[in-house]
Amino acid sequence: MIGARRAWGLMALWLLLTCVAAMPCAAAGFRDQVVEKTLPNGLKVILHEQHRVPLVTFQVWYRVGSRNEAWGNTGLSHMLEHMMFKGTPQVGPEAFSRIIQEHGGEDNAFTSRDFTAYFEELSAAAVPVAIELEADRMQHLVLRDEDFHTERLVVMEERRLRTDDNPQAALLEQLEATAYQTSPYHWPIIGWMEDLARLTVADLETHYHTYYHPANAFIVAVGDFQVADLLPRIEQAFGVHPSGTAPDQQKNIDPPQSGERRLILKRVAQLPSLLMGYHVPNLREPDSYVLEVIAAILSQGQSSRLYHSLVRDKRLAFEANADYSLLSRDRGLFFLSATPLPGKDASEVEQAIDQALARLQGEPVSARELDKAKHQLEAAFVMGQDSLFAQAMLLAQYEIAHSWRAIDDYLPAIRRVSAADIQRVASRYLIPDNRTVGVLMPLPPQEGQAPPSGMSLHEPLVR
Repeated sequence: MIGARRAWGLMALWLLLTCVAAMPCAAAGFRDQVVEKTLPNGLKVILHEQHRVPLVTFQVWYRVGSRNEAWGNTGLSHMLEHMMFKGTPQVGPEAFSRIIQEHGGEDNAFTSRDFTAYFEELSAAAVPVAIELEADRMQHLVLRDEDFHTERLVVMEERRLRTDDNPQAALLEQLEATAYQTSPYHWPIIGWMEDLARLTVADLETHYHTYYHPANAFIVAVGDFQVADLLPRIEQAFGVHPSGTAPDQQKNIDPPQSGERRLILKRVAQLPSLLMGYHVPNLREPDSYVLEVIAAILSQGQSSRLYHSLVRDKRLAFEANADYSLLSRDRGLFFLSATPLPGKDASEVEQAIDQALARLQGEPVSARELDKAKHQLEAAFVMGQDSLFAQAMLLAQYEIAHSWRAIDDYLPAIRRVSAADIQRVASRYLIPDNRTVGVLMPLPPQEGQAPPSGMSLHEPLVR
C-alpha cells in the first residue's frame, strides 16, 4: 500500500535479506534439494533448507491475480491484498504486522497479473508465529465496511500516483490494453478507476472465498529449518482448513495478431517515450529461452546492440532496452523501449530499432557475442539467488508459471540456444504484424506542476 503502509519497490523486495545465504549447488540443482508435499486438503508445500544464517522466509502464494478478474470488477485481487491485513476474530485490525515486528521480523505482500503473495522474514525460532498468523487469515478474514471504504480510497490514490500521474506507466497500461484484446492481461493489476469506485465488500467476500483456500494456494519456505520439524507445524496449522474447489485457471488467449497496432498518448512529460510490445511465448514453450538470449544481446550492458547503436553511435536516445519475462502464466509480450534525446523524434528511434531487429533476423550472431550473452544470463541467474528471499521467489514464480522443477532446465536450455535459433525466433515473433507500438507525446506542464515520475516494466503492486 502507499500512504497507510510501506511502499517497497521491486529492488527492496529482492534485497530484504542483505545477508547472503547459501546458493543452490549448480551441480545438484533444486530438484535434489527441495522437498515438496501436498497436504490432504490440496495445499502444496515447497521447502528448501538453507543453514548458513539463522533466518527463514515464509511465503504463502495464491493463484489469483488480475487475470482472474472480469470486466467491471478489475482491481479486486489487489484490493483484497490490502484487506488481508485488517484482521480476524483472533487478530485485531493492523495487528498482523505489529506481531511480526515484535518478533524481529518483516512482512509484506504483492499482487501481479498471475498471483497474490504474502511473506514474512523472521529468525528461525520465530517462524511458528508466521505460520499461525497466515493460517488464521487464510480462513478467518473479517471484512468490515469501514475498513473497506478507507482502504479503497488508499488504492485509488495509489492508482493516481503510480499510473495516472506517471506518463511511462500510463503508456504501458494503454499499450497492454491495446495488445491484449481477449486475454485478461488486457486490464491493469490495480484496476480501472471506474471499477475501483464500484467495488463492494460483497465483491471482496466472493473473491476471498473463491480463491483463498488450500486448493488454490501453496507455501514456500526457505532457510534455517529442518523439514522434519517445519512440515508438521504447517500441517497442523493449515491442514484443518477445508480444501475448497480449485478454480478454472484456463483463460481466453488472444488469436494471432494480423497487423500492427499503434497508439499515441499525450501526457505532461519532459521527453517522449517509445514502447513496442510483441506477442511471444512463455516458459511453457522452448522458444522462450531463445527470447531470453535475444533480450540479452539487444540490451544487456553498454556493449549491447541497442546501447551501441542508439545511445552511443547514433546519439538518438538516452536509453534503449529490451524486456522479457518468461515467468508468466499466459503468453506475454517482448518489450522494446527507448527514450529519445531532446530534439530527436520517436520515429527516428523506432527506425533504428527496426534496423537492429532486421540485423538480428538477417545475420547470424557471432559465436563471441552469443557466448557473451549466455554468460551474462548465467551470471544473472546464479547471482539472482543470493538471498533466502530470492530463492523463495524463484521457486514460487516458476511454480506459478509452470513448475518449480523447471528452474533446473534454465541453464541447459540457455546453453543450447544457437545462432540459427536466434534468427528463426526473431523472424517469427519480432515483426511489425505481431506488435503494438505506443508513443508518448509530451505536453508542457502547467504552472507549478511537478514533473512526473517513472516506473519500470512489470513492477508488482506492493502494499
